[in-house]
Amino acid sequence: MKNLLIKEFKLAASPLSYFFLAFALMLFIPGYPILVGAFFVCLGIFYSFQSGREQNDTIYTALLPLPKRSFVQAKFIFTAAIQGIAFLLMTGLTLVRMFTLGTSKVYLENKMMNANLYFLAAVLVIFALFNLIFLSGFFKTGYYFGKPFIIFTVAGFVWIALAEALHHFPSLEWLNTPAPENMGRQLAAFVIGLLLWCTLTLLSYRISVKRFEKIDL
Repeated sequence: MKNLLIKEFKLAASPLSYFFLAFALMLFIPGYPILVGAFFVCLGIFYSFQSGREQNDTIYTALLPLPKRSFVQAKFIFTAAIQGIAFLLMTGLTLVRMFTLGTSKVYLENKMMNANLYFLAAVLVIFALFNLIFLSGFFKTGYYFGKPFIIFTVAGFVWIALAEALHHFPSLEWLNTPAPENMGRQLAAFVIGLLLWCTLTLLSYRISVKRFEKIDL
């Protein structure tokens, strides 16, 4: 498994998977749907799957003396690692924005989503949707990924639109508080987002293993 992971991170991975981590900085843009940054992180991972297909990575791995589930596991670990790095970057930048820039006029008057714990929860939901829709869709064939990514893109932007709209509803204004206020309720939202990511990622992994083991490569 160690050598398989080395292959994933050094050979199969597209440089764009690492470059798109920089889109975490989008959360400093006021008046912009900052959740799009999480979508770009997923787009970077998508390019790694595209790169792997062009290099016949699936066939190559299938010829190795390893069970099929090892290939699935390596892809999931790579995906979770990129998402984890992006999430840690976003968390650090969110804390900077909340505790250093939270009272800035440009963020106080921001009509779009502000960077806070609710934003981080929404990021986890996007990642969870990617894992559930794209990864399990890819492992249905081990080769085709266009349709799963299109479905994820639609679902992802529907979620982005909904997440951006929620704080405009009465009694939900606390979702958009940029300063460290209403921390308790935002923390609850964050925990829900984390549980969703864990649950849907695990579900996707189990579905992916079952699907991939049925493929005749």
